[in-house]
Order: sequence, then structure tokens, then C-alpha cells
Amino acid sequence: MKAIAITQPGGPEVLQLIERADPVAGAGECLIRVQAYGINRPDVLQRKGAYPPPAGASDLPGLEVAGVVESGDAQALAAAGLKVGDAVCALVAGGGYAELCVAPVVQCLPVPQGWSMAEAASLPETFFTVWSNVFERARLQPGESLLVHGGSSGIGVTAIQIAKALGSTVLVTVGTADKAKACLALGADVAINYREQDFVEVVKAATGGRGVDVILDMVAGSYVARNVQCLADDGRAVIIAVQGGVKAEFDAGQVLRRRLTITGSTLRPRPIAFKAGIARALRERVWPLLESRAIAPVIFRQLPASEAAAAHALMESGEHVGKIVLSW
Repeated sequence: MKAIAITQPGGPEVLQLIERADPVAGAGECLIRVQAYGINRPDVLQRKGAYPPPAGASDLPGLEVAGVVESGDAQALAAAGLKVGDAVCALVAGGGYAELCVAPVVQCLPVPQGWSMAEAASLPETFFTVWSNVFERARLQPGESLLVHGGSSGIGVTAIQIAKALGSTVLVTVGTADKAKACLALGADVAINYREQDFVEVVKAATGGRGVDVILDMVAGSYVARNVQCLADDGRAVIIAVQGGVKAEFDAGQVLRRRLTITGSTLRPRPIAFKAGIARALRERVWPLLESRAIAPVIFRQLPASEAAAAHALMESGEHVGKIVLSW
């Protein structure tokens, strides 16, 4: 098969098209003939040598794919309501940048009816991440408010749409006026340009001084103290990345007095059974919204599969709104 490998830690140019032996599905797994795969920030970190794959995972980058089931564990496929020949998208722990990819059957979901493979490939990583962190870990409820840092990212556009569809108010931070417009068009109630506005002040003003119930934060660093200021009593902040640094200083007294929760998680190293639970929840709660196009993927650019280096450069430029997808 053809695949995109990281030849050594470094810039986008270290991603090279290679040939490699076809992988083989084991117990509980299926082999997917990949037609499209998505690019995610963890892929960039892995390319730089800062985010190694978990034990047992492929050394090839790539956390989400869409394609056709070519073979696999017949019993596991049947239990999941799938079979050879079905169009699926899947969350994987690695190996997505290839023509063939092995995935746990329980991490596969059917391609929504009428959707392209590129659209389907843009779903798994961000949808699993948002559901796990916003709705399970932070317990966002209908009628509550959510602040998303990085509202125009793949994670951001997913969080906006799901939260709005399930009855929450959504505020986002972004870095440009154009990104603010894009987020508002997707349903965000308030878009804050952090280069021109103090997001703490805007959040307080927009909520009548109350603050928001949940914050999804991929920045961390100095944002943690400001998140504490933005949270309503009993509010929950979830950190899913540390683009602003790993160290933070904040008013712990606020956490005590106002019963705040500061938590976080990473998805890639979690057990298959944990990810299977997320997949079941998505199938029940979110897939009907996708089928009806009440929510839809936001693809900024689609490139040929061999242009992974260009895709990584684009992601690092910060120009994109939504997802970058590559197709074989």
C-alpha cells in the first residue's frame, strides 16, 4: 500500500510518500480501504517528535479515516451492525495516512447517508473529542452556556454545532474578524476576537456578570487564570491541549468558594472500551443530527492524499476554518 510516513522529526517536508506492507486486521478489528483522511493538531505534534504513538499503534500518523470495510472480524462486525463493503469512518490511534488502515470495529461509525468520504473523514477525531470532553466530562446541559477557545478550529466548529443543536448558548474566541463571522454563521451566539477584546470582559458582559457554565480550552497557560474568572458558580473548564504552555497560576480561592472544576483529558491513549462508549453515544445522540444535516462538516480545504506536507503547512499557518482533509 501507499502511505505517508514521518521520515524523521521536523517540519512538514519530513512527510514522505512511501510503500509499506498491507496491515492485517486482528480480533475485534476491521481493515478499511481508505478513501479520505483528516489532519489534526496531534499529527503535527507527532511529526515534530513531541507526541509519540501509544504502544501497539502504527507509527504512521493519522487519527481518522473514511473508506470501505475490506475485511475483518466477522463476529465483531455483525455485533456492530456492519459488514464487508460498508462505508465507514473510524477513529484510530495511528495509521490513518495510508491506503489501508486497521481500526477497532467498535470505533467505526457508518458514513451518514449521502455524505462524501471527505466529509465523513472530517468527523471522528473532533466529534469523539468534543463529545467526550464537553458532554461527558464537563456535563454540558441544555440551557447552559459554553465558551470555546479556538472557535474556528476543527474542534471549535464541531463544538459550536453540537452544543447549539442540543440547546446550549455558545461563545467562542478567535483571532480574526473573518473567523468570528464564520463562527457566527455556524451558530455561535458571541464571537470574541481575542486580539482586540478582553475575552473575560466580553464573557461577563454577555452573561450579565454570571459567567459561562463550561469552557473548552486548547490553550491552557495563562488562559487558565482567565478561565477561572469566566466561569459561573459550579462551572467546569476542560483543558484538551496546551498550546499556550503547561504552567498556570490562578486564584485557587475562587475554585473553592465557587465550587469550580478544572479538568482535562487526552483521547488517543484511552482504552478501546472507553472510545467504544463514545462511539455508541455519538451514534445515538449526534448521528441523527448529521443524517438530517442539522449539523454538517466544515471542510476548509481538500487536497490529494500525497500532499500531506502541504496540509500540515496549512494547518500550522492558522489560516483554516474547520477541517483539512486529504483524499486518495
